[in-house]
Amino acid sequence: MNYRNALNIDDLRAVARRRLPKGIFEYVDRGTEDEISLRGNRQAFDAVKLAPSVLVDVSGRSQEVDVFGRRQAMPLVIAPTAAAGLMWHDGDVQLARAAAQADIPFCVSTQSMTTIEKIGETGAHLWFQLYVWRDRKLTHALIDRARDAGAETLVLTADTVVSPKREYNQHNGFGIPLKPSLRGAIDVASHPRWLLSVLFRALMTEGVPTYVHYPAEFRTAITRVASSDALKLADNVKWEEVTELRRRWPGRLIIKGVLRANDAQKAVNCGVDGIVVSNHGARNLDIAPSPIDVLPRIVDKVGDRLVVLADSSVRRGSDVVKLLALGAHAVLVGRSVLFGLAASGEAGATHALELLKAEIDNTMALLGQTTVSQLRECLESVSKVMTSAPIGG
Repeated sequence: MNYRNALNIDDLRAVARRRLPKGIFEYVDRGTEDEISLRGNRQAFDAVKLAPSVLVDVSGRSQEVDVFGRRQAMPLVIAPTAAAGLMWHDGDVQLARAAAQADIPFCVSTQSMTTIEKIGETGAHLWFQLYVWRDRKLTHALIDRARDAGAETLVLTADTVVSPKREYNQHNGFGIPLKPSLRGAIDVASHPRWLLSVLFRALMTEGVPTYVHYPAEFRTAITRVASSDALKLADNVKWEEVTELRRRWPGRLIIKGVLRANDAQKAVNCGVDGIVVSNHGARNLDIAPSPIDVLPRIVDKVGDRLVVLADSSVRRGSDVVKLLALGAHAVLVGRSVLFGLAASGEAGATHALELLKAEIDNTMALLGQTTVSQLRECLESVSKVMTSAPIGG
């Protein structure tokens, strides 16, 4: 199937699955451990129902939203993804261009294989995602670099203090860092198009891909682990450091990975501007709740004091609408656009965004709602029906 014939994100996923080596595809597509949380994310989305209003003039509908004072045409943000450079040559740049064309923010990953400076040349509205390293001086230097490169929003990922247990990577002979193996070599050799257009092209232009945001003296190829303990994930980050980040970072500050209302309140107390209600796409903690299940409590607690974003396992425009109806200001998408990127670079990523935008529009029309702010009425209508329904037959 050509990416142009893809009618939905699952169609793009099928294209990506054929094009990518199995190890790389599953690294993006799958969850962690027994993948209970991954299945739970889908089940949680499916359980949410919205009640439509009928006989409403919806000819003037708009999915525009205001995110941190910036008006954008649709309620999406491209989430930080370390694997973009493995989907397509110069994948981060391709994704950023798609974001710029859609006029939505693009969040650069700490572990991107393309520098934020180069990504910034696309004209995309840049955010920067931060993993805290054990060496805080190096972490602070990275923050300064992101600021100097034009990032206006810093996204602190708070839910990854250790590397998760993804056994399928070992079964596939794949992992980050990439480790040469017979199984992995056979997998790559059986996908010659990817081998030539992504890996070989990278080797011929930039050499072996590296984590380009690491300090030069510690920079390593993606085939090697971090050369110093200084760059390992910090497992001792506390709320006091968020306060310090707030003092150090002049732009907007977001905490990503919040799943408890009391943590959302702590974020408010630290002066952050927003949070992302997220279980990391079910890629970290396999017993974590779905964001959609905890989002209402968090919105009730802090929704009037900071920007509440959400993500994890979005596949349809109706998934986006459900998160918006539950109180999210906007939604981050990761895998969905990566599937499009793997299918055909910038064009495929753009197609993924267009599919989601069209589905959001269609869902809003069928719900009888013309603006995003009206969507909560659809959820409240369902709740009222459920609470007022008589017991028994």
